[in-house]
Amino acid sequence: MTLGSDIAQTLARVVDRDIRVMHVCGTHEAAIAKYGIRSVLPEQMKIVMGPGCPVCITPQGEIDAAVELAERGCIVCTYGDLLRVPGSKSSLEKVDGDVRIVQGITKAVEIARENPDREVVFISVGFETTVPTVAATLMTAPPENFSVLVSHRLVPPAMEWLMAQGEASLDGFILPGHVCAVMGYHEYEQFKVPQVVAGFEPEDVLLGLLMLAEQIENGEAKVENAYPRVVSREGNVKAQRLMHEVFTPTDVEWRGFPVIPNSGLMLKPEFEQYDAQKKFDLVYEKVTKKAGCICDQVLRGIADPTDCKLFGKVCTPRVPVGPCMVSHEGACRIWHQYNQRR
Repeated sequence: MTLGSDIAQTLARVVDRDIRVMHVCGTHEAAIAKYGIRSVLPEQMKIVMGPGCPVCITPQGEIDAAVELAERGCIVCTYGDLLRVPGSKSSLEKVDGDVRIVQGITKAVEIARENPDREVVFISVGFETTVPTVAATLMTAPPENFSVLVSHRLVPPAMEWLMAQGEASLDGFILPGHVCAVMGYHEYEQFKVPQVVAGFEPEDVLLGLLMLAEQIENGEAKVENAYPRVVSREGNVKAQRLMHEVFTPTDVEWRGFPVIPNSGLMLKPEFEQYDAQKKFDLVYEKVTKKAGCICDQVLRGIADPTDCKLFGKVCTPRVPVGPCMVSHEGACRIWHQYNQRR
């Protein structure tokens, strides 16, 4: 008998009532779907995905701003996942402009140095995991023709919003291993709800779910770490220091959510020369969501991808209607790829 089977059997004995838990990481959803973890869970235990895909929660207004930069003649550098996310009128894939896929900010800076007569903008999306590299790069004094469109988001404020709303009726959270590797898990201790940091192998996920179920069964509400080989309570203090030197929290909108206080990042005044939004006087317009798409509900954990009437029909990875079908961390894309069912 394998370790995973042992954990699944123990989980079946522990869960004796309906339990609804949320994870906030696209890589967790991919692991759960790929390894068929839902198929071995007790019927009373349901896992839903929250706003764990950074591309998916980037509002259309910010996508439109990136498209506008390309239309205005800038070289726009972006991760491949962001290329096909629909804006209100176009996408970075379809815009008539110079859009280049890069692996990170370092390559974008290199492109700026190679093209001193062109403005180069890096579309900087991601949770806390990707921020330190951006911060470290900006501290090296990139060329004047380089700037960043900052679209970073912070996980804890979104979790706080979800708990305050209560619409998803959650009993606990699986915390994101990658984010916690950078930030630690001490900042989650403010939330009086069962929480477990989990890794990404099938045994990691099952162990996290078991520890979470045991907390719920025992009436506990604390943060436990099921991923100690990578995550510590304090996290990567040096990386956090870099973040705080360059960025400061700010109120931002999330796709599918309202403006959440202190859930985003903006550059501090001493780095404003690299702020593309200010440099090009960009305005993020509020955009009405596309009819029929329920990506907003999927991101809030109140609907499954297969609840959407467009799923797998009008909306596919090749022709996506909403961002959850674009990114490899998007719930709809993952469910479509692995033929996942609730």
